[in-house]
Amino acid sequence: MITALFFLALPALVAPVQPPRFGPNPEIQAKTQADHKHLLELLKIEKLRPGPSGTPTAPNAANSDEAKVGAYTLPDALTLKNGKKVVSKKDWEVRRKELFEDFDRELYGRTPKNTPKVTWEVTETLKEKKGEIAVVTKKLVGHADNKEFPSIKVDIQLTLTTPESATKPVPVVMEFGFIFPTRPGAPAFAPPPGAGKSWQEQVLEKGWGYAILSPASVQADNGAGLREGIIGLVNKGEPRKPDDWGALKAWAWGASRALDYFETDKAVNAKQVAIEGLSRYGKAALVTMAYEPRFALGYIGSSGTGGAKLYRRHFGEQIENVASSGEYHWMGGNFVKYASGSLGPNDLPVDAHELVALCAPRPVFISCGSPFVEGNWVDSKGQFLAGVAAGPVYSLLGKKPLPVSEQPKIGESLIESDIAYRQHEGGHTIGPNWPYLLTWAERYWK
Repeated sequence: MITALFFLALPALVAPVQPPRFGPNPEIQAKTQADHKHLLELLKIEKLRPGPSGTPTAPNAANSDEAKVGAYTLPDALTLKNGKKVVSKKDWEVRRKELFEDFDRELYGRTPKNTPKVTWEVTETLKEKKGEIAVVTKKLVGHADNKEFPSIKVDIQLTLTTPESATKPVPVVMEFGFIFPTRPGAPAFAPPPGAGKSWQEQVLEKGWGYAILSPASVQADNGAGLREGIIGLVNKGEPRKPDDWGALKAWAWGASRALDYFETDKAVNAKQVAIEGLSRYGKAALVTMAYEPRFALGYIGSSGTGGAKLYRRHFGEQIENVASSGEYHWMGGNFVKYASGSLGPNDLPVDAHELVALCAPRPVFISCGSPFVEGNWVDSKGQFLAGVAAGPVYSLLGKKPLPVSEQPKIGESLIESDIAYRQHEGGHTIGPNWPYLLTWAERYWK
C-alpha cells in the first residue's frame, strides 16, 4: 500500500470552475432533480452529504490548506485482489481486468455491449486557411442506428482539419470541444489580439491535423438528458440502472466512433491520434484514454475529481460534489452511494492513479493552471500525485514515470517522461501548455 502525508501552504480556493454557460433552464433542472431522486430511490439512499463550497468565505468552504489534508492510503495498482504482487506484463493483464471491473461497477458505469453502429457522413468539405496555413476541413455527422428505438436520434458532430499540403496521412489531435455553426462568408475564427497563435495553428505548424468532437451531440451534459442521447437510445428511453454508464463513458464511446472514422480516412494516420480535453472534458479525455487503447496520446487538462485528481485527498472538490444533482450524470449510478451514510472516498476500491495507470504504456500529459489564478478546486497537486502513483505501472511496462515525487514549481516542465506534467501560470485553460505538449508529443510522432 502507498501512504502519503503532505504539507504545503497554498492560496485559498476560488469559486468552482466552468459554471453553466447558458444559465439554468427550469425544465432541465426539474427533469434532472427527478432523475437524481429516482436513482437515489433505486439505491435506497435517503440523503446524500452536501459537497463543500468553492467560495472561500462560505461556512462549508472546501479545504485549500495542505496542513488539513491528512494522511491517506492509496490502493496498490500492482497488487492483485488475491494479494499477489504484479511482477510481469502477464500479471498486469490480469490486474487491468480487475481495475476495469472496479471502475465500471463503482465509478463510471458499464458501456453496453449492444451499442448501435455509427455510419459517418461527410456533409461538407472546405478549403480554407487557419492563420497562414492552407487546410482542408471536413464536417462530419455520425448517425447512430436507431431502428430499435426511432424516437431518439443521435447524430455525432465532428470536424476534421488537415494541412492541404500533406502528402501522406498525418497525426491528429482530437479535442472534446464545441463546434459553432458558421455562416457563408464569415471570417475564420482568430484568437484575440495579443493572445498568440491558436492551438489549432500550433498543431498545423507541426504538419499535423486536428479534430473537434462535440460531446453534447453524443450525450447531454445534464441529468435531464439521461433518457435521451446515446444512453437513452440504448435504454430505449428508460431511466438508468445503477450499473449503467454515465456521460463520461458515453463521450468516450463517441470518441471511439470518431476514431473508427479516422481509420477510413486516407488523410489521417489513425495510429497517431491524441485525445484532449479540459475540465469535465479533461475527465472524459482520461476515461477515453484508459478505455480505448487505439488512442496514442492523452492531453488531460485540469480534470479534477472524476479525472486525474486523487479521490482520497481531502482538498478542493470532493466526491459529494460529483454525486450531487449537478454532476452525477457524469458517473455511473453506483458512484453516488459513496456520498451517503458511512461510505466515503476511502471505501472506493480504486483511485485516480489507477485510471492513469490504465493508459499505460501510452503517454499521458497532465496539465493544470496556477492555484493563484485557476484556484484550488481542481487540486493540481492531487493530479500530479496521481501521475506519480501511476509510475510503477509505467516502469513495469518499460516506460518512463515522472522523475520526481514532489510537485514542481509553477512553469517547470516535466516532459522527458511518458507521464508528463506541467502547471502553467494561467487559469482554467490548457492554452499556455500547448507548446510543451506538442514538443513532448513530437518525440512519439517523428
